[in-house]
Amino acid sequence: MALQPALRQAHIELDGPLGAGKTTFVRHLLRHLGVPGRIKSPTYTVVEPYEVDGLAVSHFDFYRFTDPREWEDAGFREVFAAPGLKLSEWAEKARALLPPPDLRLVIDPQDDDSRTVTAQAGSATGLALLDAGACA
Repeated sequence: MALQPALRQAHIELDGPLGAGKTTFVRHLLRHLGVPGRIKSPTYTVVEPYEVDGLAVSHFDFYRFTDPREWEDAGFREVFAAPGLKLSEWAEKARALLPPPDLRLVIDPQDDDSRTVTAQAGSATGLALLDAGACA
């Protein structure tokens, strides 16, 4: 997925229960994109920004998001309108404010500690990612 040009403008939503591996997935993707150093979970900050090779990446975690005013105050509307990759965890907590995702990944933990991932395209960008084998 990290080598796909469509990824440069994608909004990817990661859904699954607590402990499903959403943040772990994001860490591996960011590492593959070339993000150096510590990759923090944005659970308390709501967003962690990254820049790598001219690509702006915003990793959101809306788990603790409760106040819609925070959306405007924090400038999230501008972040989503700007070019770059947006990765959203716990998007259901901000669903009314978020643009529709290009790609939705549902991570379902299995009894044997493996994961099942279901990918759903929500746009031409999402279809391009799936058609290129981005989740294979």
